Amino acid sequence: MTSSLGIWHQPRMIAGPPQSQAFRRQRVLVVEDDTEISAMVAAMLEERGYDVLRAGDGGGLERSLHRDAIDLVILDLMLPGEDGLSLCRRLRGRYGVPILMLTAIGAEADRIVGLESGADDYMVKPFAPRELLARVRALLRRTGGRAGTAAESEEIVSYHFANWDLNLLRMSLTAPNGALVPLTSAEFSLLKALCARPGEVISRETLLTRAENPHPAAFDRSVDTLIGRLRRKIAAQLPTAESEEIIRTVRNAGYMLVPPVTPLTRGGA
Repeated sequence: MTSSLGIWHQPRMIAGPPQSQAFRRQRVLVVEDDTEISAMVAAMLEERGYDVLRAGDGGGLERSLHRDAIDLVILDLMLPGEDGLSLCRRLRGRYGVPILMLTAIGAEADRIVGLESGADDYMVKPFAPRELLARVRALLRRTGGRAGTAAESEEIVSYHFANWDLNLLRMSLTAPNGALVPLTSAEFSLLKALCARPGEVISRETLLTRAENPHPAAFDRSVDTLIGRLRRKIAAQLPTAESEEIIRTVRNAGYMLVPPVTPLTRGGA
């Protein structure tokens, strides 16, 4: 049974696990001019542990992206002023943030146009809250919750931290002494995820999906093993005391890259 809001009713939502206070919760921007639908979607996502911002048009969308780190945008097709398709095309040309298109128009041709405009996924109203939540989670897993801000308008090609350089184009790690440190694809993906969010604790679950581990059932211990291998490779180039302060373990929460990170873009590299 659907409500006048165009959303399938559900008896109640069960709150997700408590979030550690040590790291930033993933932030979703809901761009929807229907305030009732916007409020319902925001309440559902907040109950599941996400930070949610709301905007009613393209102007609000732009202000949020310039002001805040956004991990995912839920974008309605029919908006006052500039429509969702036009906004989607513009966003895709400037930001790396994933976009979930939300609309009452369900024709196949419209879905194709939405995806070709740069949307990562497409949902039609009325929708089941659990399906929306599942799609939000899937998009954030695929992208690792990368935040979209004005700083992302240029492609990042490397991360520089504590005189180390992680080159994203060559998939290589160079030590302060100039030595090239060999990494497996999983180790590289994990270190890249840490560099993208320096100073933040990242959960094992998030790191596991970013490391593209082929055996997700292994879960926590798989990440621990990869972290151990990374630490040994870093320690081979540094004194032990220094190597231990590159990647820090935060008990019952995850791991954090300690040094400040400077992202180098294609234009600035």
